[in-house]
Amino acid sequence: MTDTASMHIEPLSRAKRDQAEAPRPGLSIVVPVYRGAATVGRLVEALSGLAVEGGLEIVLVNDGSPDNSGEVCRALVATALVPVTLVEHARNYGEHNAVMTGLRHARGAFIITMDDDLQNPPAEVVKLYDHTRLSGLDVVYTRYAEKRHEGWRNLGSRFANKVADWLLDKPKGLYLSSFRCMSRMVAQAITRYRGPYPYVDGLIMQVTQRIGSIEVAHLPRAEGRSNYNLRRLVRLWLNLATNFSLLPLRLAVIMGAAMAAVGTLGAAIVISEALFREPPPGWASTMVVTLLVAGVQFVMLGIVGEYVGRVFLTANRKPQGVVREVLGPRRDADGPPA
Repeated sequence: MTDTASMHIEPLSRAKRDQAEAPRPGLSIVVPVYRGAATVGRLVEALSGLAVEGGLEIVLVNDGSPDNSGEVCRALVATALVPVTLVEHARNYGEHNAVMTGLRHARGAFIITMDDDLQNPPAEVVKLYDHTRLSGLDVVYTRYAEKRHEGWRNLGSRFANKVADWLLDKPKGLYLSSFRCMSRMVAQAITRYRGPYPYVDGLIMQVTQRIGSIEVAHLPRAEGRSNYNLRRLVRLWLNLATNFSLLPLRLAVIMGAAMAAVGTLGAAIVISEALFREPPPGWASTMVVTLLVAGVQFVMLGIVGEYVGRVFLTANRKPQGVVREVLGPRRDADGPPA
């Protein structure tokens, strides 16, 4: 029995020793993939040719893409010139959920997140990485002299950034881009969050204020159209507003107090009219006030209901992302960020 046990233990110990000896790359690039079959191969090819201090690895997260992105990514794991890890989500969970999964599987001392659509030129990766590691900043966002998104998407991005200015403790005027670089310390801290509605930038702001930005080029979309539509943008704004700030609840309190003050003033006017003169018919004005008050009450109930619903789903452990399969390079000894 002892000999049999040793036959099983020895290969396991050797595997652990090999993992411990695997060098940690200087840079990990996390790419959430959704409808990216036509572009992700070109992206990985371009990234593979970069000269990066300390070497790089690429982590692709196939977020339940309905096209053949999974097959394309599997081929890249086998053929790419740099280490590529493929993480398969069991279904589509959303961009920020996919980024969180990718961060957990990234091994680099610094981690860049970028989209799969080639709008961020791969050549800018080295510029972003070098700026982050040499500046001593924890996180560096990119900003664009000219954005090449569709008009409605640019408007939505500006609105989201303005909302973030109100709700998040972020440096004034900082543009929140999905093309960002962060230190491993930040990645480890934010991936401790296990709630079902992550907002990566909100989590970053809770971890550090050593944040900067750098201007990079932005290209037109190489293939297809944006995966963001109005519904997805609204969901993103709700994640930002209700997961990382109490401001909506405080606004509801202010609205309630304002309506109470208006109601008190109206009651005083009605009483004075009844005491000192013949009351006017007033049916229309009464209905206007009633509808106004009811509308404000429903808005406040909706805000409270959104918070309660998210607390309910979080308490019931709605998954942030379920990993079906991981393919690619062996992990190092301490594994992905916890």
